[in-house]
Amino acid sequence: MDANPPQLQTLDLPTEVILQASSTSLGKIYLDWMPQPGAYLDVAGATYAVLERRHRYQLQAGKYRLQTIALYVQERDRPTEQTLIEGRWVIGDASCAFNARSELLRCGIEPVGPCANCRHYEPRGNHP
Repeated sequence: MDANPPQLQTLDLPTEVILQASSTSLGKIYLDWMPQPGAYLDVAGATYAVLERRHRYQLQAGKYRLQTIALYVQERDRPTEQTLIEGRWVIGDASCAFNARSELLRCGIEPVGPCANCRHYEPRGNHP
């Protein structure tokens, strides 16, 4: 028995891009990478934040094979303020106590920002 799981073969499968709010399909595209939730994707001149990724498998000849990939997205502007934290990019100034440290949400007080010159800024060390 092989201890290593097979790699996803995504290059030969189209990925359906679906707007989360309306469940409207934006179409199927071929990707050379596998976007994770929080990543940004450009489709037909618009930028979308990936909220969820779903895989569907089909049993063929006794093995499950990846059949379809769907990305649920939300239209967004790419954030101009980002901070690299533990190998991932988060929106806004992560040194602020109110920063959500998320790829999708900037902070609880000013979710759309900007962080520059925010009157609510407090260094992270001031709050637990």
